[in-house]
Amino acid sequence: MTARLEHVNIAVPDPDATAGLLCQLFGWHIRWQGPAIGDGWSVHVGGEDDYLALYRPADTRLTDPERYVRQGGLNHIGLVVDDLDATESRVKAAGFAPHSHADYEPGRRFYFDGPDGVEYEVVSYA
Repeated sequence: MTARLEHVNIAVPDPDATAGLLCQLFGWHIRWQGPAIGDGWSVHVGGEDDYLALYRPADTRLTDPERYVRQGGLNHIGLVVDDLDATESRVKAAGFAPHSHADYEPGRRFYFDGPDGVEYEVVSYA
């Protein structure tokens, strides 16, 4: 039996705004949105087979733990695109600064820090 990743649920201050940005950058769509656990709000954004669940708790005071040093913390979200250069242009046009570019076997990648303290890795194997 093989499992596949269906979704990742992350807490963000404004799920609607983050979903809008991700739709703009990656051509995704909103799959569902509505009330969520603990009187929160969720927006599910992605493609047909997988998505990010963007969750805002009722108590909107979210802390900003440092990446890569918190056990169980989110370090980054990796996304595969067909055209890395076009995606990087959209990321720049949206006001984000791509960094940590690398060419490696079998692809190329860059990272950017999104609006909610989430780092995204964008990779292409084309």
